[in-house]
Amino acid sequence: MAMDRASSLQLLKEWTKSESLVRHALGVEAAMRAYAVKFGEDPELWGMTGLLHDLDYERFPTREDHPFRGAEELRAKGYPEQLVEAVLGHASYSGTPRNSLMAKTLFAVDELVGFLFACAYVQPDKSFGSVKVSSVKKKMKDKAFAKSVNRDEIVQGTGEMGIDPAEHIEFVRASLAAVEKELGFGTA
Repeated sequence: MAMDRASSLQLLKEWTKSESLVRHALGVEAAMRAYAVKFGEDPELWGMTGLLHDLDYERFPTREDHPFRGAEELRAKGYPEQLVEAVLGHASYSGTPRNSLMAKTLFAVDELVGFLFACAYVQPDKSFGSVKVSSVKKKMKDKAFAKSVNRDEIVQGTGEMGIDPAEHIEFVRASLAAVEKELGFGTA
């Protein structure tokens, strides 16, 4: 099997029918690609990792199965072990350590992407361009806003990357703004 963006997207869509979950995967992919460029890493590998991190979530949403079933599928398809390890490590309960920069970055961007989606949804223009770091930080303190997002993991991920939280928020926001039309944003 070819391991490129097109085949990875096809695999994601075979396993994931929910448009919102596909958009989340595309958002995480965008952030991972942007960070790969920033760190001088392989944007294709990092992008595929972001795209496929929740491959099994729709079919197997329990802690007993996700991300383990997806990892099995990725290994069976011949994806690189560092991609599989990062996918396993993005679930804090998996017991898989985040030893690589790619794995740490995936963990750091996953929940933040979801939170930034919520922040953009409440903007009048539904655009990431209207989202400000100061408002994101304020909304993170409001436990009723985007209550399914694990704020502790956002903080933990930023710490593991060793990056300033405001810088991280802005970097991920900008990476999402660059592809917002593909993500279904900025269309209000």
